[in-house]
Amino acid sequence: MIRRIIWPLIFGLGGVAILVSLGVWQVQRLAWKEAVLADIEARIAAAPEPLPEVPDPETDRYMPVVAEGVLGDDYVRVLVSQRGQGAQYRVISPFETGDRRILVDRGVMATEGTPPGHSGEVVVTGNLHWPDEVDGFTPAPDMARNIWYARDVDALAAHLGTLPILVIASDMSVSDAPVTPLPADTGGIPNDHLNYAVTWFSLAVLWMGMTLFLLWRIRRKP
Repeated sequence: MIRRIIWPLIFGLGGVAILVSLGVWQVQRLAWKEAVLADIEARIAAAPEPLPEVPDPETDRYMPVVAEGVLGDDYVRVLVSQRGQGAQYRVISPFETGDRRILVDRGVMATEGTPPGHSGEVVVTGNLHWPDEVDGFTPAPDMARNIWYARDVDALAAHLGTLPILVIASDMSVSDAPVTPLPADTGGIPNDHLNYAVTWFSLAVLWMGMTLFLLWRIRRKP
């Protein structure tokens, strides 16, 4: 009897141990990701500072900034989908700060209509960001209709003749209706580690149940 159950028992316990270890690892990853998100949220909510001379895409990502300048007449529309609101356009315009020309993500608007123009100085408060939205499935921009499908900072900068610096506006000193600011947040950063942990632990329970059932069947055989 011992010989008949030893290998199924070893195989079963080994599988449970592996699945439980994977679940524990995902719990550890969950704690790490939550700490990262908390750090980003604290950074986004910090007091704004003047725009750095040479912003760094890594160390200055999500840095809160304030800049004064003039919005250019050109703009691009980036197609987005808002939960409960359907398709909308992000409006991104060039922004002359005096010594530099950068990009400003002004927010979202309906797919009909045009964003307003502004003359004179505008103060923009927001966060620096270099979104990672382009992958192998992202369509090329529809230049004829002025529709883009991702915020590719380098490509947008080349198209609008700016530096590859993007400020996502959270507030502007002028009314920009019908454009509504869509401030930077952590909503687009995936955090599926809890789901993965639950999956691995559930598989461990299932594996243990199957092992016990197999051992029970073996013991019943003459």
